[in-house]
Amino acid sequence: MATEGLICWNCGRATGIEGRVARADSCENCLADLRCCRGCRHFQPGRRFQCMEPVETNIVNKEKSNFCDYFQMRDVVKRPGGIRSSDDSKDDRKSSFDDLFKD
Repeated sequence: MATEGLICWNCGRATGIEGRVARADSCENCLADLRCCRGCRHFQPGRRFQCMEPVETNIVNKEKSNFCDYFQMRDVVKRPGGIRSSDDSKDDRKSSFDDLFKD
């Protein structure tokens, strides 16, 4: 079953936040700042300043809170098995990776 909502860009867990994300909001699980470039729907690594919007200045640390006027929290769908837990073993992860290249 898939659940929709605001998901942390860093750990993939539900944030429990409904509505707007404040500059001081952080993930309860990993303590990552939520109102940052990495958590924004406009974040695009291949673009100028890594943003799809016409920003004039580069925000150097994309993982820290900022005052960008274009910020919109990413809406993501969390699917079962889509986000790995920290108790996965290295062998499990390697096996999953190797399965990607099997015929």
